[in-house]
Amino acid sequence: MSKPLEFDICVIGAGAAGLSIAAGASQLGARTALIEAGEMGGDCLNVGCVPSKALLAAAKAAHSGAEAAKFGITYTKPEVDFAGVMAHVKDVIAGIAPVDSQERFEGLGVTVIREWARFVDKDRVVAGEQEITAKRFVIATGSKPMVPPIEGLADVPFLTNETLFDLQEQPEHLIVMGGGPIGCELSQAFARLGTQVSIVEMASLLPKDDPEAADVVRQSLRKDGVFLHEGAKVTRVSSPVESAFKNGGVTVEVERQDGATEQLQGSHLLVAAGRTPSIQGLDLEKAGVEFHRAGVKVDAGLRTSNRKIYAVGDVAGGPQFTHVASYHASLFIRSFLFRLPARTDYSALPWVTYSDPELAHVGLTEKMADDQGLTVQVLRWPFAENDRAQSERQTAGLLKAIVTPKGRILGCTIVGAHAGEAIYPWVLALHKKLSVKDMVGMIAPYPTFGEVTKRATGSHYTPKLFSERTKWLVRLLLKLG
Repeated sequence: MSKPLEFDICVIGAGAAGLSIAAGASQLGARTALIEAGEMGGDCLNVGCVPSKALLAAAKAAHSGAEAAKFGITYTKPEVDFAGVMAHVKDVIAGIAPVDSQERFEGLGVTVIREWARFVDKDRVVAGEQEITAKRFVIATGSKPMVPPIEGLADVPFLTNETLFDLQEQPEHLIVMGGGPIGCELSQAFARLGTQVSIVEMASLLPKDDPEAADVVRQSLRKDGVFLHEGAKVTRVSSPVESAFKNGGVTVEVERQDGATEQLQGSHLLVAAGRTPSIQGLDLEKAGVEFHRAGVKVDAGLRTSNRKIYAVGDVAGGPQFTHVASYHASLFIRSFLFRLPARTDYSALPWVTYSDPELAHVGLTEKMADDQGLTVQVLRWPFAENDRAQSERQTAGLLKAIVTPKGRILGCTIVGAHAGEAIYPWVLALHKKLSVKDMVGMIAPYPTFGEVTKRATGSHYTPKLFSERTKWLVRLLLKLG
C-alpha cells in the first residue's frame, strides 16, 4: 500500500451533501479529499430528483392536450415515444452532470478518489489501495431504496428508482408499492404517458401530509386513471403461470384491512416503500461510529460517536431531502472550518410532492398542533377564489395555515398549482418567526397564485375588522367629520 495521503477533510460520498462540503471546503483553503466509487452527483442527479422531475415534465406535456379543452382548444391524443421520453430524461441528467463532475471538483482543488471506502480504525480510511488520514471525516453516502421482506419479492424482477429510468419499453401495467411522494409522483407520470397504474399503500396516500391536502392529490390521481389500493399491504409476489403481458408480468397479492385479499396482475412492479441508509462496507465499527437501522447516530451538530467523524444527508437518519443534505453541508462548514455554533433545526423545513397539483408543506400541520395540545386558528383560502387560478383553469387546491390565536405562524400546507414556489414566504416566516401581521402587510402582485398567502393571512383579521365594535368606531369617526 502506498504512503498515506493526509488531508484536512475527507468526504465519503459524492451526492448533494458530499459535493457541497468538498466544494466549499476546498475553496476556503482546506485540503480536501472526496471518495466516490459510484456516479458523481449521487442519487439526486442520476436516479432521483433530476430524472423524476424530467419525467414529470414529459408527462405534463403529454397531458396538456387533454387539459386544453377547458380553453376551447382541442388536440388529438398524443403519441408517446417512450424511448424518446427516456432519452429526454438522460439528456437532462447530462446537462447538469458537468456541475457535479470529477473534472470540475479537481479544478476546484479537490482530490477525487474513485474507489469504495472503508474505515480501518478511528482516524484512517482505505479506498482501493490508498490509505487516507484526515483531521475530520464526513460520511455522506446517502441512502438506497428499501426492499421490504415480502414473500417471493426476491424471486421476481422488480424496479426501484435506481433501475426505473433505464427502461426503454413502456410498462403496460405498472404496480407501485408505496403511496408516498415517490410513489405518487411516478404513478402520475406513467399514467399520463399512457401506462395503466395501480398504487398499493398500507396506510393512506401521502400519510405524512395534511389529510385534506392529500385528498386533493388523491382525486387528481384518480382523474388521471390511477387505481388506488389504500389500507392494503402486499403479502406475496410471484410470477404468474399465465400472463397477458409480453414480458411475463408479475402477480401481487394484497390483503386489505378487513382481511379480504386480492390479486393484482401487472407487467412491472415498482418498489417505492421507503429508503434505508447506505452504510454497508464502511466498517463503521472499526471507527467507533455507532449506527442503527435509521442511519448513523449523530448529535445536533451532526457529529457521530467518534468526534472526528461527522455524518450528513440521508445517512444521518433524519429527513431525507436534497435540500436537507445541502443544509447539513453548510452546518459542517460553519462548525469545523469557522468554529461557530451549528445545530440542526428543522422547525422551518419545507418539503414538496411534485404531483399535479403540487403539495408543499412547512412547520406544523393541524394534526401536529392538536397532538401537541396547542390552541390554534386554521386560516384557509381555496385556489378556486384566486383569479390567476381561475384564468388558468387550475382551481384545485387550497392554502391551509396554522397560527396561534395571536397570529404567530406555526405552519402552512399548500396544495395547488405551483405550491412548491408559493411555500417560500411561509418558510421565511417560520425561519424568522414572523407573524400573520408581517405577512398581511406585504403588497402582493396581481394576479398571481401567491395571492392565496395574502388572502389567507388577511382572513385572520376578518372577524375583528367587521365586528360590531369596529363598525361602532367607524360610525363615531364619521360623525367627527
